[in-house]
Amino acid sequence: MGDMNTKQDVERGEGNAQEEMVEPLIQGQKYLPDEGGSGSEDRMEQSSKKHPWMVYLSTFVAVCGSYEFGCCAGYSSPTQTAITEDLGLSLAEYSVFGSLLTFGAMIGAITSGPIADLIGRKGAMRVSSAFCVAGWLSIYFAKGALALDIGRLATGYGMGVFSYVVPVFIAEIAPKNLRGALTTLNQLMICTAVSVSFIIGTVLTWRVLALTGLAKKGRVKEFEAALQRLRGQDADISLEAAEIQDYIETLQQLPKAKILDLFQRRYLPSVIIGVGLMFFQQFGGINGICFYTSNIFESAGFSSSIGTIIYAILQVIVTAIGAALIDKAGRKPLLLASASGLVVSCLLSGLSFYFKSHELALEAAPVLAVTGILLYIGSFSIGMGAVPWVVMSEIFPINIKGVAGSLSTLMNWFGAWAISYTFNYLMSWSSYGTFIIYAVINALAIVFIIKLVPETKGRTLEQIQAAINT
Repeated sequence: MGDMNTKQDVERGEGNAQEEMVEPLIQGQKYLPDEGGSGSEDRMEQSSKKHPWMVYLSTFVAVCGSYEFGCCAGYSSPTQTAITEDLGLSLAEYSVFGSLLTFGAMIGAITSGPIADLIGRKGAMRVSSAFCVAGWLSIYFAKGALALDIGRLATGYGMGVFSYVVPVFIAEIAPKNLRGALTTLNQLMICTAVSVSFIIGTVLTWRVLALTGLAKKGRVKEFEAALQRLRGQDADISLEAAEIQDYIETLQQLPKAKILDLFQRRYLPSVIIGVGLMFFQQFGGINGICFYTSNIFESAGFSSSIGTIIYAILQVIVTAIGAALIDKAGRKPLLLASASGLVVSCLLSGLSFYFKSHELALEAAPVLAVTGILLYIGSFSIGMGAVPWVVMSEIFPINIKGVAGSLSTLMNWFGAWAISYTFNYLMSWSSYGTFIIYAVINALAIVFIIKLVPETKGRTLEQIQAAINT
């Protein structure tokens, strides 16, 4: 009877456990309610308050993957001229090189959940690291377009896996009072790496810059040793270790979730929230604006170099502020503030281009453009950049987390490709009309957040599921 109840709890999402027997704890932490409702999680939080250093260290190791993500994303911008000249690439060949990153990431997103479920979060990060190392070496030794493209595809695949595994891993090992802030470090490290790539890419050659992307992960010891380190040497882990092992054994008896299972009534609300947030994160225009920041500033009549530097610095600072606020202000308020700022910034940018195209207020147009773009990146960084990843890592029941997380991450990367691909076409059609479209999408995001997205700050998975399904 006890086993049957536990199975039902897992299917309802009323617990959170790691799915691997060998090294479950560092790969993921479980939240198993006892008679008091969340006893194991309370013990974890109390222990982590006393011994937080291992949680911080594990988080730091994980976000090295996020830094690698940022290195991949930021590599092509400062190296375009040097690569095309050294290897004699045409613009079309370099465009293929740049776009393969996103295609590789979509493949990585599709496979990230099943891989993480099969070999664990750490195992998935090791696979991702191996692809990134192989990709960077291929780029470094490239003599032509083929080796470049293979390397770019490999690093993109690693990036796609990292984008799912890192926030999920951090959310699973962190106590609920630190979960939001630590998970947000994922986005902070991505922003930092992109900014660093922009800066050092002007000093280093493109081959040397490729070597800076190489990274590797160390091995972690067996389950109970990992649990002891995470909780502190003087903590009693016997009860928690036994609960985790029992929970994993029960979880392994459940059938593996398939993509069609996500459309069951009990799972659909969580899936809509996770996929929907990724849709609005990307289709609000971030990748078009991010990839073509210099062109936007130039089109508006402002110095592209100064604008790009301010953009990069602002992105890191505001993301750090968001990380500090997320466990105090909550997820939903940050999302609403962020989406509101995105609407205003898109309207300002659109107004700037409208003035320029109709030769109105020509002195004010560059000021409006710069204000709009900087407000946009500031608004995105405070909420819509990081918080959707935090919420995604919190809302899915454990038995569908792998496949649901893969679907959400795939939506994210598909949106990144779609926006970056269509941005120039939209700007050619109507520069101010492009920003109006993005403003409308971000306005719809506000409605979506108000109506559907629950507040997950400080809540167990059981409480989150209850809020979603009421």
